[in-house]
Amino acid sequence: MSEPASISSGIAARYATAIFEIALDSKKLKDLESDTEALAGALEDSADLRDLIASPIYSREAQGRAMMAVAAKMGLLDVTRNALGLMAEKRRLFVLPQLVAQLRERIAEHKGEVTAEVTSAKVLTQAQSDKLAKTLKERIGKDIKIHATVDESLIGGLVVKVGSKMIDTSIRSRLNSLQNAMKEVG
Repeated sequence: MSEPASISSGIAARYATAIFEIALDSKKLKDLESDTEALAGALEDSADLRDLIASPIYSREAQGRAMMAVAAKMGLLDVTRNALGLMAEKRRLFVLPQLVAQLRERIAEHKGEVTAEVTSAKVLTQAQSDKLAKTLKERIGKDIKIHATVDESLIGGLVVKVGSKMIDTSIRSRLNSLQNAMKEVG
């Protein structure tokens, strides 16, 4: 991990720990999980939000006002809203994607779940997602939460990452392997 990435990760970890523990103590973990998913969706869907948190052009005050408006519109918990305000005040909003990832990890760990990052060539149906979760649960022994993304360049198949393990059954990787084998022959 590069130094700036590890610094960002460390900052995000401290905020995530504080937010998680406050939500746990106030028995609002389910609401925090909803907040986390809502923030993840907003970051994924809104280029303006990604620009706001990453751009040094915006002042602390402008970032703070914008994040408070977003938090109010989304109906986020007070603890989440306050953390976003503090992050804006300290110019730490750039770690919001890492914060979301850290919160997801902590919530999943608390629930005894493992998150599987699944990339497919097309959107998985609910039945496919459920079957994959069941199969992974049998192999790993823990409940699996699927976080699915789409990458059409895979052509077909899946790339599944669970912790440090990766299973790549994509057609793209098979074609790359075949191409490398062909280079070795000729």
